[in-house]
Amino acid sequence: MNTPYSHLSGVLSTLWLMILVIITSSGVKRSESARIFTIINDCKETVWPAITPGENFGGGGFLLKPGQSAVFTAPVGWSGRIWGRTGCDFDKNGNGTCQTGNCGTLLKCVASGETPATLAEFTLASLDFYDVSLVDGFNLPVAVTPINGKGNCSIAGCDGDLRPNCPSELTVKAGKKTVGCRSACDVFQTDQYCCKGVYGNSATCQPTYYSKKFKEACPAAYSYAYDDPSSIFTCSGTDYIVTFCSSR
Repeated sequence: MNTPYSHLSGVLSTLWLMILVIITSSGVKRSESARIFTIINDCKETVWPAITPGENFGGGGFLLKPGQSAVFTAPVGWSGRIWGRTGCDFDKNGNGTCQTGNCGTLLKCVASGETPATLAEFTLASLDFYDVSLVDGFNLPVAVTPINGKGNCSIAGCDGDLRPNCPSELTVKAGKKTVGCRSACDVFQTDQYCCKGVYGNSATCQPTYYSKKFKEACPAAYSYAYDDPSSIFTCSGTDYIVTFCSSR
């Protein structure tokens, strides 16, 4: 059985490793400035943001009611992911479960979340790399906005909500409500959809019917493992606003 984000930890993690090697070997002095992250809930529902590694982000998980925000500071060198959990029920000790994005049974995450979940991914260095990925499915719109940085510094993320138009074979429901949209790889486990085997390179792994549906809703997010390189963005010396349910 594949673990959550298993093919992210393959193809995309290899790419992130290459990025880190380039940064390290370039001899460029890393910026010593920490990055300020403002996480905002623009959804009409409560969201429980999750972050790994989460030592600098409230321990890895917290609650945001509609309209609420939280501010954290992450050091240069931090590399991790942020996602939103929905439909959660935690007790006073922080134990419970969510309809989407579970990281075990804890409010404060120490591991990756369950699919499907929209992921905002960051590597902070002299040149930051960041993206929003739907490679392992979708549960909430997410936008990443760099603030006062230098370089490309484009807004990454997802403009649309895939849940209302999710193909039925990918749909995740809680009762009659659609709460998530799984990836084709997660559902069908084929080499073609998972970009592995003979499809394990950019030449043979091409967009599919399902990844195109994801890309239509979220043009500035990864829709499959070998998506257009424009899905990765760079910026120097920037702070970030991560917003759930906000357009780019």
